[in-house]
Amino acid sequence: MGLTINPSDLKYKYPKATRTRFDAKFAGPADSAPFNRDDLYDILPLLTAVMNELERDDAATLHFLEDLMNQDMPRFLVSRGEVFDFLTGCGKEMLTFR
Repeated sequence: MGLTINPSDLKYKYPKATRTRFDAKFAGPADSAPFNRDDLYDILPLLTAVMNELERDDAATLHFLEDLMNQDMPRFLVSRGEVFDFLTGCGKEMLTFR
């Protein structure tokens, strides 16, 4: 689908971890690197991948995923792959009930 998410598209403001800005980011569902919930540069590529996987480009879905990530996502999910699977799974369930 090729969706790009900009910081202005997000519902919340996130801090930027400038020291790790140019480090490798989300590499796919099997990515075992830790996910930083407090880093815009980690959040943008992950949410972009989830939205592309769901084949959605609307703000309502993006904001739902942000709420899910910030309010309901368990803290024991630490890797990018786990977070991707959680958000994708919940997003698919949400879409089937609409």
